Amino acid sequence: MSATETLLTQILTQLESLRANQERLEAKIENTRTHGTPPLRPVTQLRERGGESPSVYPVGDGHASSPTTSVPHLSLSSSTPSAASQSLGQEKEREKALYPSRVILTTYPDQHGIKPYSLQWGAKDARARGPIICSRLMSSIKQRNAIGAHAGSYSIYRALAIAQGTLDPFHKPSYHLTEPPVPIPPQESWFDPTKIVSFDPWGHLVPQVFRSEVEDKGLDIRPSIAVTKAHIKLSEVDETARKGALTIDGKIVLKSRPLLNPDGSQSNADPGVELVVSKAAVEPVWYLPGVAERFGIPESLLRRALFEDTGGMYPELITRPDIKVFLPPIGNLTVYIFGPPEFMYDESKELTLRVHDECNGSDVFGSDICTCKPYLVFAIEECVRTAQRGGVGVCVYFRKEGRALGEVTKYLVYNLRKRGGDSADKYFKSTEQIAGVKDMRFQALMPDVLHWLGIKKIDNMISMSDMKYNAIVQSGIPILKRYDLPDYLIPPDSRVEIDAKIAAGYFTSGKKITEEDLVKTVGRAWEEADH
Repeated sequence: MSATETLLTQILTQLESLRANQERLEAKIENTRTHGTPPLRPVTQLRERGGESPSVYPVGDGHASSPTTSVPHLSLSSSTPSAASQSLGQEKEREKALYPSRVILTTYPDQHGIKPYSLQWGAKDARARGPIICSRLMSSIKQRNAIGAHAGSYSIYRALAIAQGTLDPFHKPSYHLTEPPVPIPPQESWFDPTKIVSFDPWGHLVPQVFRSEVEDKGLDIRPSIAVTKAHIKLSEVDETARKGALTIDGKIVLKSRPLLNPDGSQSNADPGVELVVSKAAVEPVWYLPGVAERFGIPESLLRRALFEDTGGMYPELITRPDIKVFLPPIGNLTVYIFGPPEFMYDESKELTLRVHDECNGSDVFGSDICTCKPYLVFAIEECVRTAQRGGVGVCVYFRKEGRALGEVTKYLVYNLRKRGGDSADKYFKSTEQIAGVKDMRFQALMPDVLHWLGIKKIDNMISMSDMKYNAIVQSGIPILKRYDLPDYLIPPDSRVEIDAKIAAGYFTSGKKITEEDLVKTVGRAWEEADH
């Protein structure tokens, strides 16, 4: 036997010994963590119950694969491990430190040791309702009563931060001094399990109402709502104030601080105004039975659709029918309140509402192909005027980019429209040709936030959307008046959008538009503008 072969044999013998020791150690760790949890039932038993077969064996099964037991890369050119081998070994050690147990692909209701924290959606107080627990940390994993992760799509960034070593996965947040500076107190609608099904109404009070569960029991329970105060500044509102169409009252509308010149000296230019607001960021937390009922579909179908169309990302949607709460990987919503927040649930006060769905191109970058930013600014100004009359204004901003089709699809539709002749009669057909549907913004869940705020009637709704109007009214909140965007605020190129919507049945206080009229409304072609 050559020296190289002898060396290889010795290395392989040592590796086999190390692997055996490692497997024994992992078994001990797993036994300690699970307090003697026996293996889960075989997959054949699951099939006999009519359940879904997992793609790999669940944790605890003797055949489960472990990412920490693979044989390291061998270099036969030298008896000293290469730099690459050392680096790989270090990464493996870090992986083992972060995730010492076997992969937990899924769990089952009757698994030994699994005992979800009691949750009664719509209960009369927070403690009776119970906290939302979705953490997979070992301190909470057996008491989880929710599927998914906090922060929606941003949970992927958290995973990257942990993998890179910039975030300790066991970090315990300190919520000292983070409580809401303005009250959003419990409303009767919080205790009706049919009124709020798309987020946790107690989400902003978690550090206060579930303190003992966090501090005494060590459970990882996190807020899903945050409430704060701010000043907002928009150049369009500055211009409205300069024209005298918005009053500077020193309470809701403030004069901005003086501007500075490039040399640091104070400028004589008009600095414009700032608006005082209260605002809340709300993460989605879906109570699946309530969401299914809202859409008129079986809960089992909802779960299967969510599982399939997220690429099987959340297998517990199938294997854990006992867990009724899901934190979906979608964007959140933000509420902006102009005037005293307590006026929202005072029916004697005038209330103006705008429900606005995200449009990054227009809202942020001012694209003139749609009316989104003009409508949003107009609504903000109307909310301010209502507050100045002694009422309150509310703007709710949903992350539903491109009618919930996404920005990529929206831009593809733009290309088709501009190349195919951008006339209003083709507006919705262009979207359907690419996306298969003209609008995916199902508004059935939208009124939840209004019930959370305690809104019982709306004096003025700034919207053309019948879908939004119908969803709100059908949820039990009357709307006394609705009005659309004034013609003088509509950019010429977005007339295509407005006329197409009016012809399709959207609300308008102006003239009606027929299908024959739509052919005459044509947007700017690419050739007419510099690109």
